[in-house]
Amino acid sequence: MPSTSDAQEPAPGDGTDFASRVLAVVDSIPPGRVMTYGDVAAAIGSRAARMVGQVMAYYGGEVPWWRVVRASGHPPADHEHIALQYYRAEGTPLLGGGTTAYRVDLRAARHTP
Repeated sequence: MPSTSDAQEPAPGDGTDFASRVLAVVDSIPPGRVMTYGDVAAAIGSRAARMVGQVMAYYGGEVPWWRVVRASGHPPADHEHIALQYYRAEGTPLLGGGTTAYRVDLRAARHTP
């Protein structure tokens, strides 16, 4: 019997690993729409919303990362100003702003694949 170290893991980017599935879902979100981290996890049959966040932190630069928001509708932490530019350009429905922190209007903008 082979040891667990001999087992072949899927190569990153081959479409079968968790990260590739997360990135594929994020890449499919249309402009002006968003999904929460939990929505992305559910779309791939998982409950690992925090792992989706980790994938986005490490590999999300090549996909529309601003379209994945927190459950409150707030954009990714420390990326609010950059994300706001994308939201405005795409016509993403927003709430708040001005003297309060803005967030995405999840009722109007949530994407369900």
